[in-house]
Amino acid sequence: MKTSIIIPTYNEEGFIESCLKSLDNQSLRDFEVIVVDDGSIDKTESVLSNLQFTNFNLQILRQKHRGPALARNLGAKKALGEILVFVDADMTFDKDFVKKLIAPIIENQTIGTFSKEEYVVNWNNLWARCWNINSNLPSKKRLPGNYPNKQKVFRAILKKEFDRVGGFDRGGYTDDWSLSEKLGKMAVNAKGAKFYHKNPETFDEVFRHSRWVAKRGYKLGIFGFVVALVRLSLPVTILVGLYKSIRFRTPLFFIFKLVYNTGATLGIFEYFLLKKGEK
Repeated sequence: MKTSIIIPTYNEEGFIESCLKSLDNQSLRDFEVIVVDDGSIDKTESVLSNLQFTNFNLQILRQKHRGPALARNLGAKKALGEILVFVDADMTFDKDFVKKLIAPIIENQTIGTFSKEEYVVNWNNLWARCWNINSNLPSKKRLPGNYPNKQKVFRAILKKEFDRVGGFDRGGYTDDWSLSEKLGKMAVNAKGAKFYHKNPETFDEVFRHSRWVAKRGYKLGIFGFVVALVRLSLPVTILVGLYKSIRFRTPLFFIFKLVYNTGATLGIFEYFLLKKGEK
């Protein structure tokens, strides 16, 4: 069962090479890699054109900037594998990652998987650590210790199942949940599939990513939006920022919190206005 690894990219000139080199070191050999450049305006295209790999065929696709959901769908459309694997350009992987990720699918235990063994690759960066503090996550990990063995985000899935429901829907930060919702099924944890993911590590990245995270639907409709905005309000921001700065002995977390909540507030208003305009 050949595997196709699909990577949506947007302005990832600093990370895509490390990601691809990590895949080139996989113990599994029978796979292809498809990078979909989602309208990058940095040097991503130039970096990709100068890379060569020994253990997989690299296919590079390009589209106008339409978001990761549609980039993944384009990659899946061109994929030759029976199993699709979706990773991000700022990830790197243990050498057995792909092999262990797809094992439950090959063994007919499930139609798709994810991995709970997701670690922060840039833990030495202060803002990356602040991201975990803000998200109430344990040190060096991207998921809480009590995370369930099933989730909505598929990291790997049978292509026939992906195609049957038409892939991902475009919907902002939670667009990768749409596949699970259309399938009526969740991804199952693949034990031992260890990988590393980058946390935002500059003010600009924190602002942009928090803005992106906030662009999603909220439970209870308009009431959910109001609750989210109250949590992001300046008084609450100051209280939480000061409390966590003291608790975790990280004074600059207060600045992080101001930047994060400003970006998230903007993202909520943008999402609300977008949805209002669609009606």
